[in-house]
Amino acid sequence: MADTQQSDPKAEQTSEQRAEQKAERKADRKAAKLAKRISGFATAHGGAEGQIAYLGQRGARIVLVGEDGDWGDLVAHSYPIAQKAAERAGITLHDEFDGEFAAKVRTGRYEWTRMAGLQIGGPANG
Repeated sequence: MADTQQSDPKAEQTSEQRAEQKAERKADRKAAKLAKRISGFATAHGGAEGQIAYLGQRGARIVLVGEDGDWGDLVAHSYPIAQKAAERAGITLHDEFDGEFAAKVRTGRYEWTRMAGLQIGGPANG
């Protein structure tokens, strides 16, 4: 008679492997939440494009520009999470925030007064 023994795959995993899998599931959940927010922005603004900028230990910034010119941004815990979220949301990503992409941004009075502040007689920035 053959000696058969069933083994539990979970029992064979090391604690490092379990921790890694847990971290991957957590990253997937964070990417899914960000993707939902990106999709919501895109829906509200007739579509969207984005660019991801590395922020160091803080993570990555996802700058979104809607087809109507409105813009916004989100911060992800890491660059890979930001990339995964953008892919799930189905938006086009640009490598840089360069001329043609930046020209799509529509800025309003608020942005101009906050950026220029004292130089053009806007409210003080401090």
